[in-house]
Amino acid sequence: MNEKETTRIFGIRAVIEAIESGKSIDKIYIQKGLSGNIIKDLENHIRKGNYNISYVPVEKLNKLSKGNHQGVIASISPVEFKSMDEVVRDAFNSTSTPLFLLLDQLTDVRNFGAIIRTAECCGVNAIIIPEKGGAPLNADAVKTSAGAIFNVPICKVNHIKDAVFYLQSSDVQLVAATEKTNDTIYDIDLKKPTAIVMGNEAKGVSSSILKTVDHRAKLPMMGKIESLNVSVACGAILYEVVRQRL
Repeated sequence: MNEKETTRIFGIRAVIEAIESGKSIDKIYIQKGLSGNIIKDLENHIRKGNYNISYVPVEKLNKLSKGNHQGVIASISPVEFKSMDEVVRDAFNSTSTPLFLLLDQLTDVRNFGAIIRTAECCGVNAIIIPEKGGAPLNADAVKTSAGAIFNVPICKVNHIKDAVFYLQSSDVQLVAATEKTNDTIYDIDLKKPTAIVMGNEAKGVSSSILKTVDHRAKLPMMGKIESLNVSVACGAILYEVVRQRL
């Protein structure tokens, strides 16, 4: 069995049992058009747990499992997720100026892994991701992170906006990376408790989040291309935090 297969569970009953046993499930794939009492039972379990779910063609499931899926596959997270209370408490217990990273609907697994690796190198206290809509925390993310994924606490929230409000109530300033501002990251005081928000590869940080953060900041662009890869931009921003705090 290869590394990817060890992070997946195949079959309707097997996935129901995984949910009931409390396994940390990252995403559930269900074949389009499935019906019957047992699939309804699975969907009831999914609704109660608010899991990330995708209805996909059978070809997608066949590719993931070599055909032994019975119409349902669950991806099991290689790490245990932390709660917001836990990551904020632990961060402030370890430092007076914690650094958090919020990923708003990031979708590319390799970008996700690369960002986790850089975050670990920069001393990020916790990474916060949405329950639904983000890149899966799978074997590819583990590989791209070079193992850093096991050293940085990761928290899942229903909505990134929930995390923004929670952190602001904990006296953490929120800084969103966006081109929709005249301020650069170098204009922001990053020596205080800070959370950096990075957005979707195509759309950036969502407008609802941009309205709630304390600061918007961009990286200066000197060439003809108007944007950086999100993992590269995240690295540049996190290292500005490191530079200011040294």
